[in-house]
Amino acid sequence: MEHGEGPKIIGGRYGLSSKEFNPSMIKAVYDNMKFISPKNHFTVGIVDDVTHTSLEVEKGFDPAPKGTISAKFWGLGSDGTVGANQSAIKIIGDNTDKYAQGYFAYDSKKSGGLTVSHLRFGDVKIQSTYLIENSDFIACHKSNYMEIYDVLKGLKEGGTFLLNSEWSLEDMEKNIPGDVRKTIYDKKLNFYNIDAVKIAGEVGLGNRINMIMQTCFFNLANVLPVEEAIGLLKKDIQVMFGKKGEAIVNMNIEAVDKTLAKLIKVDVPESWKDGIREDTATDKATPFVENVMHKINAQGGDDLPVSAFSVDGVFEQATSQYEKRGVAINIPEWIPENCIQCNQCAFVCPHAAIIPIVAKGDEFTNAPGTFVTIDGKGKGMEEFKFRMQINPLDCQGCGNCADICPAKTCALDMKPLAGQVAEQKDNYKFSLGIPFKTDILKRETVKGSQLFQPLLEFSGACAGCGETPYVKVITQLFGERMTIANATGCSSIWGGSAPSTPYCTNADGQGPAWASSLFEDAAEYGYGMMLAVNTRRKTLTAKVEEALKTDIPADVKQALEGWLAGKEDAEESKKYSFALKTLLKDETSGLLKAIYDEKDVFVKKSHWIFGGDGWAYDIGFGGLDHVLASGDDINILVMDTEVYSNTGGQSSKATPTGAIAKYAASGKKIGKKDLGRMIMSYGYVYVASISMGANKNQTMKAILEAENYPGPSLIICYAPCINQGIRKGMGKSQLEGKLAVESGYWPLYRYNPQLVQDGKNPFNLDSKSPDGTLQDFLGGEVRFAALEKSFPEESKRLRAKIEGEVNDKYTMLKMMADAGKEEK
Repeated sequence: MEHGEGPKIIGGRYGLSSKEFNPSMIKAVYDNMKFISPKNHFTVGIVDDVTHTSLEVEKGFDPAPKGTISAKFWGLGSDGTVGANQSAIKIIGDNTDKYAQGYFAYDSKKSGGLTVSHLRFGDVKIQSTYLIENSDFIACHKSNYMEIYDVLKGLKEGGTFLLNSEWSLEDMEKNIPGDVRKTIYDKKLNFYNIDAVKIAGEVGLGNRINMIMQTCFFNLANVLPVEEAIGLLKKDIQVMFGKKGEAIVNMNIEAVDKTLAKLIKVDVPESWKDGIREDTATDKATPFVENVMHKINAQGGDDLPVSAFSVDGVFEQATSQYEKRGVAINIPEWIPENCIQCNQCAFVCPHAAIIPIVAKGDEFTNAPGTFVTIDGKGKGMEEFKFRMQINPLDCQGCGNCADICPAKTCALDMKPLAGQVAEQKDNYKFSLGIPFKTDILKRETVKGSQLFQPLLEFSGACAGCGETPYVKVITQLFGERMTIANATGCSSIWGGSAPSTPYCTNADGQGPAWASSLFEDAAEYGYGMMLAVNTRRKTLTAKVEEALKTDIPADVKQALEGWLAGKEDAEESKKYSFALKTLLKDETSGLLKAIYDEKDVFVKKSHWIFGGDGWAYDIGFGGLDHVLASGDDINILVMDTEVYSNTGGQSSKATPTGAIAKYAASGKKIGKKDLGRMIMSYGYVYVASISMGANKNQTMKAILEAENYPGPSLIICYAPCINQGIRKGMGKSQLEGKLAVESGYWPLYRYNPQLVQDGKNPFNLDSKSPDGTLQDFLGGEVRFAALEKSFPEESKRLRAKIEGEVNDKYTMLKMMADAGKEEK
């Protein structure tokens, strides 16, 4: 230092855009220091082609200790892959001298999303706090991932690759992309295939292929002697599934026993060395979708340069339509001769993947030969042809549509995706060119509402989700004039996770204005959105009143007077909005131009706040209560799953007596908060309790009454959830909503303060007295049934307690509904 010499200090940033900081990046930092003029204020981990401050990161650098076994598993959310890998870590960690580690990466989709499990096993302590880049073993649990993702990236030469598919070698030639086949050949991979879905189906496990694939892993990875590993796996099955019943345990053990005989080593043909990826015909999309969204969804987001993103960070809407994940095993096949055209299947679809098509005449020009239609049925449908169109690659295969079909002989049959996708993909694509017929049936009915475009489509919700059907139908009723403030939770994950967006617009470019703030402030946030719009409309009203005092054309005056009189009525304001836009579009200055500039608030807005029970009953209750107590015209939809669904299944104040959840392992001891009755005590808030599976007409009536009510409204909807452990499966979530009501567990009611003005009781009880099936209903869900095995005496006590609470609640509601009747 005395001689003017000193260390050169340089610095930089890592972790930008949530990037990992892995050994290759650390090496890049040290390599940078070797240069005569190293980069200062550098970034590492991103490709910064704008300011050019990023360091080049070496690919394939692997500092793992010798003998470490690294394995990656590409799974489908809800297929059990993550749980099975956690089991594998436990088995190996507890029964060998090896160290074990697991990292689990998830995409933002719910049960149908991608999971990638990263497992390491070694003889020395594992200190790798980053995901695996170089692996010895890779398993792909979903065959179409071969096309979507770079599954084999980082698999070492001579490594092992396990694929779950129904493909023969001939099928693989057609279905595995050429460049992937070449990689398998060039790297001399040990390639194995198993039809795990077939085995799971044979033993009754549906899509739960986890134990089958785990058995294959133990056989191929050589971490443990295979016989010992399978014995330990069976013991672990007893622990993992014991609470779900002996039948589930036996199914999984039977699947394990059948596996190794069906595991096939693929002899890789010489011809695979010349494989190249052929360009597949894809639907034309926007530059954002092509250059950003598709790459992020293909797990290539880390490779995107800074220049690929918009300067303001905006992501396009209506982009979920381009994902086409094709994750269903079975999808519905429409049987025209059985269809009664009730549209109930479309009404309950959680993903808007089944749509009624109504068309006539030249709208069928160039239709595929398989685009079969039948004569329209019912008033208003006489001159049209009808078809129920399935969207095969966006369907999640839950089967609720087929389950609720009321036809004498079901008009929907669940069939394998592979056998339908080619035909129905073309039919669906053709159907997109047929306009929605919004003027032939009443919008406010179950059947008529489905002739309006769903403005929530192909979301990332779980197959069979109980939340999205409510939101979807609300967008079909009011979507073109809605604002939505969304609480953090499932509805913000399936509703607004980058890079795709399921909320969309209609043919006129109108759709919900959706925004999400924080978990705790959704109500206040939505209230602010409403106040902002209302303030603008007050200003607009003043301008209209001022304009009417001036000398303006008669037709403009008539339109302004009509708007002023009907501005608080949705249909009236819509009618005069159209007239004013036409009459004032050429105004260039003055008051009339100022009025035209406010055209986006001509139509009365429908203001909504969406959230789950964790928000509404717990963390956001103060804000919800404040907004409802304001007396202002705003609507709140609570999607009640009775547990914190999005954060791991913790108990909430909506969790009922006797239910198991995190923080209530021996069953919740106290009853559920009665949010509906609490809010009814205000006397001026519209309150409804609904269950779509139980009564679709009551659901529609409550939603319409709430939106029409000129004050605050609260709708609490029963939303069956994968976290409840419905033993029938999520394909029966609509049925579960029906059984909840019939048993008395979830009563239906509507409290409408406007009825008081007519001298009527404001409270309507819309469900019958409990039918005695409550214990059967509770036994059909793991959250209640599991307590019988773990704490049988406590289960018995709590089951009796909840039955008393259900009966007492119905008695109270019946008294409320009957109030005043005896006086008449």
